[in-house]
Amino acid sequence: MSYTYQYPRPSLTADCVVFSIVEGRVSVLLIRRANAPFKGQWAFPGGFLDMDETVEECARRELREETGLDLGNLEQLKVFSTVDRDPRGRTVTVAFVAVVGHVEVCGGDDAAEAAWFNINDLPSPLAFDHDEIMLVAKDYLKAHGIEA
Repeated sequence: MSYTYQYPRPSLTADCVVFSIVEGRVSVLLIRRANAPFKGQWAFPGGFLDMDETVEECARRELREETGLDLGNLEQLKVFSTVDRDPRGRTVTVAFVAVVGHVEVCGGDDAAEAAWFNINDLPSPLAFDHDEIMLVAKDYLKAHGIEA
C-alpha cells in the first residue's frame, strides 16, 4: 500500500521498560546503543514501528531482537511526545512495561549489549528521554505496591 500525504507526520516507536524482581531487588533491563544517535549510551529496548504491525507487536519484536527476551505480557505505560525527544526527527513513542523474574538476556540487532541494572544505580544519563520514562515507570511500580 502506498501513502501520499500533504502534511508532515511524526515517526512512531515503542520502548519497553522491563523490571526484574528477584529476592526483593528490583532491576531494569537496558541496552547499550550500537548506533547513533546516542551510540554507546544505555537505553530501553525499542525501535521504530513497521508499517505492517501494531505498536504492541513492534514492542515485542524490538524487545526480542535487542535482548532475546520474548514476552507476551506487556502493558502500555504512557505515550511520550515531547517535540525534541529524538534528534533524528519528530518521533512519538509508546512505552510499555512488564515485570518478570530473573531471565538471561543478550544484546542483538542494533543493541551492542543488554544488561540488568539495579533500579537505584542506573547509568546516567540514559539516551533520548529515557530518564523521564524511568520516572514514570518507577511511579508504576509504586502504584502496584513494589518499592525499589
